[in-house]
Amino acid sequence: MNETKGKTMFIQTEETPNPDSLKFLPGRVVMETGTASFNSLQECDRSPFARRLLAIDGVTGVFFGHDFITISKGSDLDWYVLKPSIIGLIMEQFVANLPVLVD
Repeated sequence: MNETKGKTMFIQTEETPNPDSLKFLPGRVVMETGTASFNSLQECDRSPFARRLLAIDGVTGVFFGHDFITISKGSDLDWYVLKPSIIGLIMEQFVANLPVLVD
């Protein structure tokens, strides 16, 4: 939970069949239509948000769906190490109403 500017946000997580990928559910629309996938910083021209997520040490992939974000990590790191940073960035993004993709 994060309370910023009077807004409260709860981000849930959901396991995927791949133990190195975790689904983050911010409780709001992430992508109005379609999906977007980013596996390197060089692919992030359209998404400063994906760039910030991929800049977290250990994050290897970002996938935006309609109402979720799936993050992939290297198998040498544990989720308990990465989750606080990822959740913090997701909260900042949506509380500030920043776009997921830019033109």
